[in-house]
Amino acid sequence: MSIKDRMSGNEAVAYAIKQIDPDVMPAFPITPSTEIPQLVSNYIANGQMNTEFIPVESEHSSMSATIGAEAAGARSLTATSSCGLALMWEELLVAASNRMPCVLALVNRTLSGPININCDHSDSMGARDTGWIQIYAENNQEAYDNMLQAFPIAEDEHVHLPVMICQDGFITSHAVQNIILNEDKDVCEFVGEYNPGEFLLNKGNPVAFGPYALSCYSMEAKKAQEKAMEDSKAVIAKVAKDYRERFGRGFTFFEEYRTSDADHIMIIMGSAAGTAKQAVDDLRNQGKKVGVLKLRVFRPFPGQEIANVLQNCKSVAIMDRTESYNGHGGPLSSEVRAALFESKTYPEVVCYTYGLAGRDFTVEDVYEIFEELENVSSNNNISIIQHRYINLRTKEDR
Repeated sequence: MSIKDRMSGNEAVAYAIKQIDPDVMPAFPITPSTEIPQLVSNYIANGQMNTEFIPVESEHSSMSATIGAEAAGARSLTATSSCGLALMWEELLVAASNRMPCVLALVNRTLSGPININCDHSDSMGARDTGWIQIYAENNQEAYDNMLQAFPIAEDEHVHLPVMICQDGFITSHAVQNIILNEDKDVCEFVGEYNPGEFLLNKGNPVAFGPYALSCYSMEAKKAQEKAMEDSKAVIAKVAKDYRERFGRGFTFFEEYRTSDADHIMIIMGSAAGTAKQAVDDLRNQGKKVGVLKLRVFRPFPGQEIANVLQNCKSVAIMDRTESYNGHGGPLSSEVRAALFESKTYPEVVCYTYGLAGRDFTVEDVYEIFEELENVSSNNNISIIQHRYINLRTKEDR
């Protein structure tokens, strides 16, 4: 039976953590994720959780403690944002390479500098190649649902990789929305008990984690890690299907919004997908054949699946909420274009950078982007720059 409530994204994730009731949660506060460990510690103090909460001196320490607890056989997670994730960088790689199925609740916030506390995806996109599975939410409901699916994915015997659950700072983390919660007993049944096969405190079966590996072993370890990431696709799909059948919500790798007959499609991640969907509805009412592909899973990257959706459209807008400093778009742009090339699918592509450090992204912006796509695909305006910023201020605006 479902429960109707109103919660911020941080409250929703903290409530999911309460229902999961992990063994250990080390954490250090940083805006805008601070509420998550704060709320969890309140649940623990009120006797609603059995989790061991560990206040640490830094984000590096919080991830180190999470890895240590996981290696000892405890189901473990932490939370952070922005520079906190950057301080964890070394440990992110350690968690993934040691195949620790821990979870990180990431509230996306721009990385310095200049110093800014608002949303973009520079933190998680910077960590895209650390070996973590990455799942993104459009709204508070998805942040809650994604968190409940994280451990069943991470702990699967074919995966054993850490999972990063991402939501947009302030836009969802602090905004209150209607939400449907699951019953505690149903969550317990879905998530299940953690029964690690190998762990440090398993008496009589000594193991080592994080050993020094010579050149004759390291490359094979990386290949095994890469294979686990590819294998996680099937597990993510199965967990999403099981969750949808039990609770009636959710998507697998992405949500297709009015894409089946669309000539022009926008690919986007996170909260801005809602803005894009509204614009699509408006333009559909005007007879425009447009759609949105909202990406949920960035790692493992569902390249072939995306190419299959785009194979019959005329043009594509790829929306990056971060910068790669390569002159032709951000990480999402690079990945999608590579997938299209490999699948020999060649719609017209325009890459956009938007929303950096919280810059507004509006329905009107989406109207303009789709108009540009129409011009590109019909060759009415072939001079459009193939990579540009949305709402970039000019000298005249300053």
